[in-house]
Amino acid sequence: MVFGRERLRRARFAVAAVFCVHGAVTGSFATRIPWIQDHAGVGAGQLGLALAFPALGASAAMPLASAISHRFGARAALRGLLALWTLSLVLPALAPGVYTLCGALFVFGATAGMSDVAMNALGVEVENRLDKSIMSSLHGMWSVGALIGSATGTLAAHLGTDARLHHVAAALVLTVLGTLFCRGVLDLRSAPDEEPPPRFTLPPKSALVIGAIGFCGVFAEGASLDWSAVYLRDELGTSAGLAAASTTAFALTMAVARLMGDRIVDRFGAVRTVRTGGVAATAGGVLVVVAPHPAAALAGFGLLGLGVAVVVPLAFAAAGRSGPNPSQAIAGVATITYTSGLIAPSAIGGVADVTSLTVSFGLVTLLAFGLVLGAGVLRTGDRTARGATGAVTTAGKTPR
Repeated sequence: MVFGRERLRRARFAVAAVFCVHGAVTGSFATRIPWIQDHAGVGAGQLGLALAFPALGASAAMPLASAISHRFGARAALRGLLALWTLSLVLPALAPGVYTLCGALFVFGATAGMSDVAMNALGVEVENRLDKSIMSSLHGMWSVGALIGSATGTLAAHLGTDARLHHVAAALVLTVLGTLFCRGVLDLRSAPDEEPPPRFTLPPKSALVIGAIGFCGVFAEGASLDWSAVYLRDELGTSAGLAAASTTAFALTMAVARLMGDRIVDRFGAVRTVRTGGVAATAGGVLVVVAPHPAAALAGFGLLGLGVAVVVPLAFAAAGRSGPNPSQAIAGVATITYTSGLIAPSAIGGVADVTSLTVSFGLVTLLAFGLVLGAGVLRTGDRTARGATGAVTTAGKTPR
């Protein structure tokens, strides 16, 4: 069955709104990490350990997303998984210590990862049917959501609002919005004779290659989102409100770059775009490391956000075209990138515990430079190289 252009446009707006809701959960959480750290009574090293658990949970659960989608259909699977993710926002702020915080963040990450795979697979499907780049703008909407969530969190931190109250209210609002938006996405269902995908599978080789560049981008992204507020507070002695604003600056530049990214990628190509972004991210990392004043650090985090903005959407888009099963390839790349997210918080916290957060962001800067060196892997699955009739559809799926 072929969808009309109007139906595809509506599906594009619906999945974009889903991306926005998903990002708002992350932004709401990231700005309140200093509050959660104080409430749980953990140091930098323990916080780094705890912040590894979202990626650990995501990596463990993401392979299940394809099986859930196969059984319930893409729309119902996304609706359920997104609701689990939005509601799990309440868990971290309730944790009274490091062990409960690790458990809460494991569940938080598991629901994040499964809903992430489901919405990216639907986004790639819409992009393929429209035969035009949309993945960067979809991830731009994720960043818009992260910006909204972080801006709300900044205000809550400035007002001294208890994060438990803040996150309960945010979770309820986002769950309702996510459920409504999911009604407009494409409902893709498995063919009656299709074998169900394995519940757990190793990433395909194509995902390993593409995931390498995503690893560098997500490390810089995750470190900045999770540690920027703590960096400004501990290293530069800023207030809680100004520290939280660093997360907002990072999310803002990511949102702008991603919303503009589709046009830039269509004009210059994925490789040149990511390579140039790597230069900007490296410069931002250097600025953070040498910053003598909070304003310089804010600018550095802004450049980091600008530089890594399109890495993940381009990696997912390339993965979705690199083999016959987009969901499996996307899950493979997502597993690798979430592994980077697993390593980043603990690495930043571990290095900071031994030396300082300044040294930790020197490591971030080195990996940002990896984008400059490794951008060439994104030639794999380049949409513009497929030709006007080369759209790929989700294998074994029948649209409804």
